Amino acid sequence: MTSYRGILVFTDLDGTLIDHNTYSWEGAREALEEGKRRGVPIVVCTSKTRAEIEVYREEMGLGDPFISENGGAIFIPRGYPWINVNQIRGERRVKRGKYTIIELGVRYKLLRSKLREIRELGIGDICGFGDMSAEELSQDSGLSLEEARLAKRREYDEAFRFEGDEKRLIEEIERRGLKWTRGGRYWHIMGNNDKGKAVRILTDLFKSGGGKIESVGIGDSLNDEPMLRSVDVPILVQKPDGSYDARVQVTGLILADAPGPVGWNRMIMRILGSSRG
Repeated sequence: MTSYRGILVFTDLDGTLIDHNTYSWEGAREALEEGKRRGVPIVVCTSKTRAEIEVYREEMGLGDPFISENGGAIFIPRGYPWINVNQIRGERRVKRGKYTIIELGVRYKLLRSKLREIRELGIGDICGFGDMSAEELSQDSGLSLEEARLAKRREYDEAFRFEGDEKRLIEEIERRGLKWTRGGRYWHIMGNNDKGKAVRILTDLFKSGGGKIESVGIGDSLNDEPMLRSVDVPILVQKPDGSYDARVQVTGLILADAPGPVGWNRMIMRILGSSRG
């Protein structure tokens, strides 16, 4: 196996690499193309499903590993040159289709069951992706109908809207041995996984080849905090209104001077410009 050395980028999608409102990544095209030209791995790390991520990766021309559903699983393409999958230890590793998959989350069916239990307590109004038709989700999220269908193909994380007693909601999720986070639009219930755990595992796999790695993480919301805590260079882009998510508290956090893909583009170009190669 050839070892990789250099910059390793982990990136959120919603509100970061893609625009919060339009879902366009056009504003990041320059940095994406430059990163690909220089062979920099660009690892999508998002709350989105594998089915959603695959569409964006194809559009962007990305061929690197990716992390789905808030660290629920790591997908490593077969034959990927920088990672020896035989070195994966202590995690659920399966080969399925064109990927070696490291499964870190619990099954979606269990999450739906636990969320149903919490709803029956009457602590607030809970509406998960599994409760909505594709048409309803499209209207609620702004996704196209086809994108909504892909968003419903969940495996390790349930996204949901909630109105009610947030403190009680968190208590009930944690009482069941599960975890939670919040993205730009939705709450999420999941197992003992998060973006940070997945990022650390994947970074270690890149480092196992012996090359020197500088990891960069870029996001916009609270659910990105575990990822940002797990990289050498953490970056937070602005929200559409120019503010930053004040809940994100990470040592050494760099604040981008623009929202979404425009902020992403400026920061990644700056990092690529300051590195060799």
